[in-house]
Amino acid sequence: MSKAPTLPAGADAPIGVFDSGVGGLSVLRHIQQQLPQEHVLYFADIGFAPYGDKPEAAVVQRALAVAEFLIGHGAKALVVACNTATVAAIKAIRAAWPGMPIVGVEPGLKPGAATTRNGTVGVMATDNTLRGEKFLQLRDQISSASKAQFLLQPCIGLADRINTGDLEGPETAAMLERYVLPLLEQGADTLVLGCTHYPFVQAGIERLVAAHAKGPVTVIDTGDAVARQLARLLEGAGLLRPGGTVPHLRGYTTAARAGLTEAFDKLLGQHPEVEAVKIA
Repeated sequence: MSKAPTLPAGADAPIGVFDSGVGGLSVLRHIQQQLPQEHVLYFADIGFAPYGDKPEAAVVQRALAVAEFLIGHGAKALVVACNTATVAAIKAIRAAWPGMPIVGVEPGLKPGAATTRNGTVGVMATDNTLRGEKFLQLRDQISSASKAQFLLQPCIGLADRINTGDLEGPETAAMLERYVLPLLEQGADTLVLGCTHYPFVQAGIERLVAAHAKGPVTVIDTGDAVARQLARLLEGAGLLRPGGTVPHLRGYTTAARAGLTEAFDKLLGQHPEVEAVKIA
């Protein structure tokens, strides 16, 4: 990896957001809602996906390379919109660019513990996230402090299903039943969406809750908290972009342009310019 580029000084510079695929578009949606005046660069590292089956050292190296790409294209702040990359690499990214606002996604255990009424929280995430040492340490810390019980539900194949754009089909519906119903049967009154892909099937999850839950159930999408933290950091650094001119959105992908273009259309109803790129 080459030397880290110089940070841009202007508030008019874009925010860089990256994920291994299209799940980070759920975080982008919250950023656009809370910071509608900001320019954004979205990087989908689909050619290297999934991150979850790669060694941690490889994820760190890749995340640093993607961060360098975005900063080289003028990003004033970074959002690591991927649970796997956040756990593995956010410390390394912050060490490489100590003066930059950098926000990662968390699995939502703390808001889950704060929200639950009966102390039972279901956590839906990838198998790799739920088996991660850092995740399990965080679970134990929060469980000890809050007395909340966390039911960990690996949702094998669900993120890949969402990557295909199938949000409402029978296979996706069957997956959701397989993963959500056991949590409801065990009494969870709070469901944490611990992967950035899952908010795109939140409507299906809420239909299952309405049909099968014995009482009120809260579904937590952590993208809202990520956008709020980003706004705080930008304001603190004097980097909030003033309104006036129209903000721009640009996409980058390490796979074919068509995949990310279609995801922007299907998931967000947006049609930004998308460029296929290669990074080392």
